[in-house]
Amino acid sequence: MLREVKLPSADDSRFPAFHPAGRAGASFKPQHFDAITAEPASVGFLEIHAENYMGAGGPPHAVLTEIRKLLPVSLHGVCMSIGGRDPLDPEHLSRFASLVGRYEPFKVSEHLAWSTHDDVFFNDLLPLPYTDETLARVCEHIDQVQEAIGRPMLLENPSTYVLFSESNWKETDFLREIVKRTGCGLLLDINNVFVSATNHGFSATEYLAEFPLEHVGEIHLAGHDEQKDDEGAPLLIDSHDRPVADPVWSLYETVIEQCGPIDTLVEWDSDVPDWPILRSEAIAAERILDRHRGRNRGRNRGHRASVKPHELQS
Repeated sequence: MLREVKLPSADDSRFPAFHPAGRAGASFKPQHFDAITAEPASVGFLEIHAENYMGAGGPPHAVLTEIRKLLPVSLHGVCMSIGGRDPLDPEHLSRFASLVGRYEPFKVSEHLAWSTHDDVFFNDLLPLPYTDETLARVCEHIDQVQEAIGRPMLLENPSTYVLFSESNWKETDFLREIVKRTGCGLLLDINNVFVSATNHGFSATEYLAEFPLEHVGEIHLAGHDEQKDDEGAPLLIDSHDRPVADPVWSLYETVIEQCGPIDTLVEWDSDVPDWPILRSEAIAAERILDRHRGRNRGRNRGHRASVKPHELQS
């Protein structure tokens, strides 16, 4: 269970305590620093990858400190290996928690995946069998993360390229049960949904109809690469190296129409373009959010609907 913690107040916080409140944001890349600081109001928030800031100081932290004075940030981990069989790396978890305390992100998230085994790190987010054993392990690790950071986190649904015959949970039910047991929220990556649906031949629309949207605290959008497998069937790769595809935009609008505005991030991590191109993707998401602003207000807000920081108990 989560211990009781004291979060920074408006008086003792190092940074402005604003919240984007259903805005669109973009991945932060250092090469965009000058463009962003020249016009910070052009984007709702920025996401940073925790592993890029695990050092104690230097230019990365100097840049991020200036960014955080201007905009809210979300902290997104990619190497915690929450689904791994091994215990969480205590040093990595400690550094992750230190970043949360240092920059006071408005959202903290990680992946339903594994990436380490026997002290070997695999530079990928690898899939899991959805079994009772996996469920217990994932929940234990989420409890450890939330205990360390003193707040609920968001868990992201994966993009997958293989399925496991031993799985006895549907992914949507598996995620719903994790929320029930841990009090975490969910990060809905709609590109991941479309990639997995195409690769495995199921309906992305039906998947979203079964997804526990009431626990979604943030949405991710990204581009994907279209390839063919050895048999000539479509194979999508969650590449984050191009604009969001039209079918993903359509799925996104369906979710926002149902739920109302939810903080939305456009990811772009490879072949990163100039800032105006990335900003234009965030602006496209913002237009969809604005079309549905005021509808179903307060229904679906992820961890705020499950566990509030001041309610954490030992």
